[in-house]
Amino acid sequence: MPAWSSSWQLPDQIADVLPSEARHIEELRRLWLDTARSYGYELVMPPLLEHIESLLTGTGEALDLQTFKLVDQLSGRTLGLRADTTPQVARIDAHLLNRSGVARLCYCGPVLHTRADRPHATREPLQFGAEIYGHAGPEADLEAQMLALQGLKASGIKDLSVDMADVRIVGSLLAGMVIPAKTVSLIHAALGAKDAAELRSLTASITDMPASTREGLQSLLQLYGDVTVLDEAEKALKPNESMRKALQNLKWLASHVETLATVSFDLADLRGYAYYSGTRFAIYGHGAELARGGRYDEVGAVFGRNRPAAGFSLDLKELVNVLPPRQLKAAVRAPWAESPELSAAIARLRAAGDTVACVLPGHEHEVNEFDCDRELIQSNGQWLVAALAKPV
Repeated sequence: MPAWSSSWQLPDQIADVLPSEARHIEELRRLWLDTARSYGYELVMPPLLEHIESLLTGTGEALDLQTFKLVDQLSGRTLGLRADTTPQVARIDAHLLNRSGVARLCYCGPVLHTRADRPHATREPLQFGAEIYGHAGPEADLEAQMLALQGLKASGIKDLSVDMADVRIVGSLLAGMVIPAKTVSLIHAALGAKDAAELRSLTASITDMPASTREGLQSLLQLYGDVTVLDEAEKALKPNESMRKALQNLKWLASHVETLATVSFDLADLRGYAYYSGTRFAIYGHGAELARGGRYDEVGAVFGRNRPAAGFSLDLKELVNVLPPRQLKAAVRAPWAESPELSAAIARLRAAGDTVACVLPGHEHEVNEFDCDRELIQSNGQWLVAALAKPV
């Protein structure tokens, strides 16, 4: 087989982005950055690759497995291609900005995954995210959710739903017990899968676990639904102060978020439990999960500054997939000619924000990304814009 026959093929779950979709993604990127800026978020641009020690310090095994690694030809050290930008932004907050008060930072750029994190997803997401550092109160959690919801609405998603949980609820139930990390991970997996039998087996293997804790963990499997779930949790779980505060925060957040979206709770769903330190949320629309985030106060600890932090991220490529395609962009068609007057007319239109596509000789009937609904014509020695008649 000739070498050229397969040289153009891309790796699995890696794809080119063609003009119409690329324009849509770029419009969304600008929209999200403008929306974040309207909230006071400052744009940062971390590098695509870093020394692996810096990139993965404190992030856990899951991100390590998702990270491509290579050798730096200059230093011989191992580099990593980022699989998530949040740890990099935490490093910027901790070491480069080093502010004592609130810092609001946003970013937008590609990340690379060794494996797609869900079926049919790309391994090269275009990740947008916003992080707020320095405020421990629920107001920061609310700001992250409201920014995410308003950005999604501005993107064209109408019917949104937010699902919330808080890792402190399970943490409070397990507090004071010495449980191997592997068992804790399995408990969280059983809770997420709503696997009552597996959860019962795991908790039975922990001999010093009180019966009330086993019952509380089993109760979590049924604690999902609307805001009444939080009242049921107060009755079923006999909360301590930490859990009670978590439930109160969830109720407070819901009272504000419900103005923009339907709110639900699943107190057993703790995806990313090792990453989050408090509230976590996922936003759904058009039958897909569109954004996720929460509170992750420990994210900067490995960089020497254990600051409160909350935020969210989403993949703009995935967001485009659930939105209807954009119409072709309206444009002005112009003839090609070596005419100073024509060049000046084209320049004026472009300066005013119009797209002007010059038709090169012999290509008068080609169709491209732009919908030429007007054309430049010469009349009485002047170049004027006229409506372009559509072919019948």
